[in-house]
Amino acid sequence: MAKRKKPRTEVFLNIPYDKKFERLFIAYVAGVSAFGLVPRATLEIPDSSRRLDKILKLIGDCEYSIHDLSRVELDRKKPCTPRFNMPFELGLTVAQQKHKKKESWYVFESNSYRMEKSLSDLNGTDAKIHEGKVAGVFAELCQTFKRRGRQPTVQQMAGIYREVRRNQATILKESGAKSPYKARAFRDICVVASAWADRLVE
Repeated sequence: MAKRKKPRTEVFLNIPYDKKFERLFIAYVAGVSAFGLVPRATLEIPDSSRRLDKILKLIGDCEYSIHDLSRVELDRKKPCTPRFNMPFELGLTVAQQKHKKKESWYVFESNSYRMEKSLSDLNGTDAKIHEGKVAGVFAELCQTFKRRGRQPTVQQMAGIYREVRRNQATILKESGAKSPYKARAFRDICVVASAWADRLVE
């Protein structure tokens, strides 16, 4: 009887869903997949009642979580407001993991020292600064997931990223989505990223 494959470890991605962030969104999916990990996101949760309960369950199901706070600035659309979803979900994660005596969450930012001003309660936590660059995300992921198992290079992550981007238009067309921030499109992007990770990373 064939042995069952061990389920892959999941990573909760708490990131902004906008056009400007799309390159970094794909970079996170490609980079996390390169480590043999499974990206998860609130994109998977259908709009319905009890959404907060489902977000909490999703966070709890994931071994790790990444929280990108690079969208704390005001947007241009009136009324001008900052994005609160990312800090809110980070707070949920911190509270949940403190209760479990487990801390495996990581804060990513584009600007050095901004988190000390925008979220001073986390002073003492070192944010991982990607400078708004795809290569920066890959470099910081390399410093984050120093664990047993796969240890992909930045170049290997970049290769996965290129293949996902090359297939992105087809994925969106086949899923009927106009952006990658839809449940089916996100799932298919993760499948492509995982397949290329298995091919490119030993």
